Amino acid sequence: MLQPRETTGVAAGCLFQMIGVTKTYVMGEVTVRALRSVDLTLAEGEFVVLLGPSGSGKSTLLNILGGLDVPTSGRVLFRGEDLTAASDRTLTRFRRRHVGFVFQFYNLIPSLTARENVALVTDIAAQPMHPREALERVHLGDRVNHFPAQLSGGEQQRVAIARAIAKRPQVLLCDEPTGALDFQTGRQVLETLAEVNRELGTTTAVITHNAAIAGMADRVITMRSGEITAVEHNPQKLSPAALAW
Repeated sequence: MLQPRETTGVAAGCLFQMIGVTKTYVMGEVTVRALRSVDLTLAEGEFVVLLGPSGSGKSTLLNILGGLDVPTSGRVLFRGEDLTAASDRTLTRFRRRHVGFVFQFYNLIPSLTARENVALVTDIAAQPMHPREALERVHLGDRVNHFPAQLSGGEQQRVAIARAIAKRPQVLLCDEPTGALDFQTGRQVLETLAEVNRELGTTTAVITHNAAIAGMADRVITMRSGEITAVEHNPQKLSPAALAW
């Protein structure tokens, strides 16, 4: 089981807390500090965009939030429970139950249909959506029996989003989800992410190097050299249709 935090009074609506998180990789004689004493809070239901150049620590931060990696020092709390004290088995359960991942490359199995790709997740989830429902939520209800090769890049990414949300995760972590797409297709994918956030209340964090995407976020977190250099709130969020780059 996840270990309760030692202090009490977790802020209402707080999903994640990162406290003094550092991540160091040692590769031979080279030491790389990917994160440097990062403090961060994510609220229930918010949409966050993480901006920064390649190597700024964005993906490392997302991987630690999602239980794919662990910090060298510091603490990560999920709803007040300590992920940094969790076993590998507990982290696996945490990822399966609570986290959906969307990556730049879709990671679909070519020999499976859209429905079958989504079913890979629903077969191991506790209270999943039906694969068809998940695909309908991303506007692919008429493509359930199509194979990845029969789908456009944007459609394949939306299948990946359907797969991620089908287990009803509390958080959706997206690493450059539009990085392999053209402008128009990328905007359609962002519209899908915004819709999932709005309708399902799924806390959503999107990594991007594209500053234009920041306009659709509740908060914009800028990173450089493993540190958070700025946190900005958008007083009025833009719809993805209003974005341009």
